[in-house]
Amino acid sequence: MAQKGVQLDRETFSCSICLDLLKDPVAIPCGHSYCMNCIKTHWDAEEEKKIPSCPQCRQTFTPRPVLLKNTMLAVLVEELKKTGLQAAPADHCYAGPEDVACDVCTGRKLKALKSCLVCLASYCEKHLQPHYDAAPFKKHKLVEPSKKLQENICSRHDEVMKMFCRTDRQSICYLCSVDEHKGHDTVSAAAERTERQRELEVSRQNIQQRIQDREKDVKVLQQEVEAINGSADKAVEDSEKIFTELIRLMEKRRSDVKRQLRSQQDTEVSRVKELQEKLEQEITELKRKDAELKQLSHTEDHTQFLHNYPSLSALSESTDSSSINIRPLRYFEDVTAAVSEVRDKLQDVLTETWTNVSLTVTEVEVLLSEPEPEPKTRAGFLKYSCEITLDPNTANTQLLLSEGNRKATFMSQQQSYSSHPDRFAGWFQVLSRESLTGRCYWEVEWRGGRVFIAVAYKNISRAGSECRFGFNDKSWALYCDTNSYNFWYNKVQTPISGPRSSRVGVYLDHRAGILSFYSISETMTLLHRVQTTFTQPLYAGLRPFSSAEFCKVK
Repeated sequence: MAQKGVQLDRETFSCSICLDLLKDPVAIPCGHSYCMNCIKTHWDAEEEKKIPSCPQCRQTFTPRPVLLKNTMLAVLVEELKKTGLQAAPADHCYAGPEDVACDVCTGRKLKALKSCLVCLASYCEKHLQPHYDAAPFKKHKLVEPSKKLQENICSRHDEVMKMFCRTDRQSICYLCSVDEHKGHDTVSAAAERTERQRELEVSRQNIQQRIQDREKDVKVLQQEVEAINGSADKAVEDSEKIFTELIRLMEKRRSDVKRQLRSQQDTEVSRVKELQEKLEQEITELKRKDAELKQLSHTEDHTQFLHNYPSLSALSESTDSSSINIRPLRYFEDVTAAVSEVRDKLQDVLTETWTNVSLTVTEVEVLLSEPEPEPKTRAGFLKYSCEITLDPNTANTQLLLSEGNRKATFMSQQQSYSSHPDRFAGWFQVLSRESLTGRCYWEVEWRGGRVFIAVAYKNISRAGSECRFGFNDKSWALYCDTNSYNFWYNKVQTPISGPRSSRVGVYLDHRAGILSFYSISETMTLLHRVQTTFTQPLYAGLRPFSSAEFCKVK
């Protein structure tokens, strides 16, 4: 009852708006009390309604009341604070339908902070305190709040189930182990938990590895998206330039045809007008001569007629009618026909070529399916076999290349190679001419004790200790000798066990980031497998202490 009384006091001296103890308490005309700031903020938000009201009883006030601090109530709240009274728990501290409630609280229950596996009860912060203060409770097992505590009780014996029957795969109590589970494989629940915990950790490791793999796949796909977008943007830009050039060329040809047509038009019209003027002049002259002859014909004086006739009867030379070439009404129609022919041919070319362009565009695809698994047999690997030759421009001067540049042999005398920036200096190494992407497989046969079989980026250093295969982050190398194998990457050595063989197979899945080395004899044995992310094309490399050769595999 005392508990309930204290709780009532808390609610009595709490603001119904902020649910905390009253601060600068004020009483409004209806009698309800609030923190001054809380009621002012509430009324300020109600300004749209114009009429302030009480948040509890909804009584309205006109005009808005002047708020004055309730001195007596403020003193009382301060005194209650000094006696240890705290604010009423906020609503979120009480247990809801989905929460675990305190088993000790009466009335409205608070949320449980912990559950006890010994007491089989759940406690709020206040009622949990004895488990921290009282010595008998300190040994109890506290866990996160749980609604399933009763599931730990044996329904047959009403005892806590602290054992596990591996035979029947179920939790049991001690009495069960000597009763119906007698003779079964039983262990403590803690021991079974330890075993299952190990399995859980293994499962988590597998899940985390899969998460890493999937995150890596997401990164690869993001790079694919960026590559697709970049390639498409570049293709659009280049296509725009090309089509702009074609349009510019067509515009130029159109302008040329128009200019030639107008020029020829002017020439022909000028020629015709010149002839026309000549004919008109001739007509004028003939009309004048006709008038003179007509006048002479009316002369009555015969002597005068005969005197004037010789000079009037003579006609100037007439324009040759054959120079007037009147063609049918077809002047520049042939030009139209010629342009139409060009248009038809261009349409045919564009139609045929456009089909190829469209097919080329639609053939661009991204393989989003799961990658093919790594081959399991030599026949499977041979499907990805590739012929590799050595690049003489990268060969150290003490390496002799032969067998069509597939074999490298260490020589005591320097070879007469020309100077080249790609040539290795100081270390007897050589890279392949071919770049390696996608899925590739090749085999190396070596003689004379030792060899480094490697893959490297093109931009690996060519001089100094940093250029050695496996001694930087740009190359991966398997070191083979007659007694052992070692894998090298970025100066880190990894000892490898496996059957000795003078032939080593190398499998590369560039996209999946897989690099594997195999010992080749009558069978294939995996020596070492690398899982990483390759950011550039790779090149096969050799560093023979005697000789090594890329084999022709079938």
